[in-house]
Amino acid sequence: MTMALSQNNLSKLFLRLKPVNIVTSLKRGPKYATQISKDVDCTYSHVVKLLEELEDLGLVSFKKQGRIKVIELTEDGQDLAHSIEGVMMKLNRVKETADKKK
Repeated sequence: MTMALSQNNLSKLFLRLKPVNIVTSLKRGPKYATQISKDVDCTYSHVVKLLEELEDLGLVSFKKQGRIKVIELTEDGQDLAHSIEGVMMKLNRVKETADKKK
């Protein structure tokens, strides 16, 4: 896999709303996949698929507690969630500034 291709795949993943919402949801603490699917208004199966992609990237980890898997952000995942929240705040400020100019 070339560098451009892998960057393209990452862009496709993180320029979609659901993966961004999953990461920011997990920033508030570890959760079960069912809780995440409710938080981001997405089907359980789609959330699990996205979580597997995020795990492959080293952004989330699964921990078994009895019969249930708890998902939490890794250190890199925490850094990414913080950055995403910063971008979201900046976008809100840009929108507010544009709205004031109207």
